[in-house]
Amino acid sequence: MFSFEITAHDRKNQYPLILKQLQHLIEEETDWLANLSNSAAHLFHTLGQVNWVGFYLRKQDQLVLGPFQGKPACVRIPVGKGVCGTAVAENKTILVPNVHQFPGHIACDAETKSEIVIPLRFQGEIIGVLDIDSPELERFNEEDQTYLEQYVEYLVSHTGLISPN
Repeated sequence: MFSFEITAHDRKNQYPLILKQLQHLIEEETDWLANLSNSAAHLFHTLGQVNWVGFYLRKQDQLVLGPFQGKPACVRIPVGKGVCGTAVAENKTILVPNVHQFPGHIACDAETKSEIVIPLRFQGEIIGVLDIDSPELERFNEEDQTYLEQYVEYLVSHTGLISPN
């Protein structure tokens, strides 16, 4: 169904297709767990140069591992710790060109070199994050950020997602 990977030179052309694929993927499904699971697999197999794609869901003052694709991961991350926890604490997307230069980075996979984390907001509240890791330095840029923020916004608004708190 989704058989291509994004490369650096064709991001601008491929992201609209990825957004359209998301629409088709979740248009008739309202179960949030199923939609997060399929979305993680969708992004893992279409973005290219990634080694982990997944969701962490907020439960009080920590993030708990949700659906993902990749190697086993950290199960719990305190809000304010690592890239994921910092994205929640600062209420913004965090793009990290080199994770080894990010103070307090939590290394779940030693192969990861860059990362992007996008908060999931439901009714104005951060309920989790989308975390994407890459084994390449500087894999993610502002264009990725823009489209991935749109991806997450569409996913949350069309998936029957409820607060896991």
